[in-house]
Amino acid sequence: MGATMAYIRKRGDKWRAEIEREGVPRYSKSFLTKAAAQAWATREEAAISEGRIGRWPKRTLAEALTKYEEAVSEHKRGSRAESLRFARLRRDHPALCAKVLHEITASDLAEWRDARLKTVQPASVLREINLLRNVWTVAAKEWLWCPLESPWRAIKLPTDSLPRQRRIGWREMRRIVRWLGYRTGRAPSTAMEATAWAFLLALRTAMRAGEVLQLDASSVDLQRRTATLTSHKTVEREGARVVPLTRHAVRLLGQLGGHALPVSSASLDVLFRRARDSLLIKGLHFHDSRAEALTLLARRVDVMTLARISGHRDLRMLLSRYYRETPEQIAARL
Repeated sequence: MGATMAYIRKRGDKWRAEIEREGVPRYSKSFLTKAAAQAWATREEAAISEGRIGRWPKRTLAEALTKYEEAVSEHKRGSRAESLRFARLRRDHPALCAKVLHEITASDLAEWRDARLKTVQPASVLREINLLRNVWTVAAKEWLWCPLESPWRAIKLPTDSLPRQRRIGWREMRRIVRWLGYRTGRAPSTAMEATAWAFLLALRTAMRAGEVLQLDASSVDLQRRTATLTSHKTVEREGARVVPLTRHAVRLLGQLGGHALPVSSASLDVLFRRARDSLLIKGLHFHDSRAEALTLLARRVDVMTLARISGHRDLRMLLSRYYRETPEQIAARL
């Protein structure tokens, strides 16, 4: 090996130490003081000289995906979705998955990005990129399989698609509910009726499909008009979320009598799509009910209250993605 080089630089309010030597990929670490950075660089240089630090292990991307799936994805609510993305990557891009992780270049990743953009929307590619970037981060920091300087930093991200503007008309809502066999005032007893009921409740509460399906006697308080969600998209950061209920939502929940809905998440998705397609309704997703509910609630409460209802921490996301009233509709109310 050649000579070891250590660089100490000031970055903002921290000191960054970088180690570089032929045969050992450059790596770095930040410290609060210059002395701490110099001490770490000295220890790392000694470890390289003694042979205790060498090249990164020859672990492939496929191995990284498997280990990440077992060590990280398994503990997430979206583990199934991540597993499906990894399986698709292994199936459609075997050459990339067979490459050693630390030898994968920005050019390799750009080629994968361009191939994905030919088959899916930019928003889907962005979600996959964010997942894979986290794989690299964990592999670098926890497994020491690759340098911290990820090739993803050199990749141009695809432009996200424009926010959806699809509104749900009351006639569309009524047609879907009727097609699914739901009758007002009657507790849902079949999967089709439960799908319609869940759609109606989502339109009244702005809850996601998975949040609606978890409701039962222990999570709903009709007297206080609240529903407590112990499992939701941001539960890891915020804990349980309490959703205030409108009077219409209370009436719907009163029909259940505390019982769980007789439909699974997968069945709900299939049944809703089947109803939509049979009725020739274009461009409608179950999740549009969340935006429709928030758009309607925005007429009655301020934006901070609306964020409490929806669970949004980013008000920009709330206003750009989920508030869908048109300028003409706003003008008509002025």
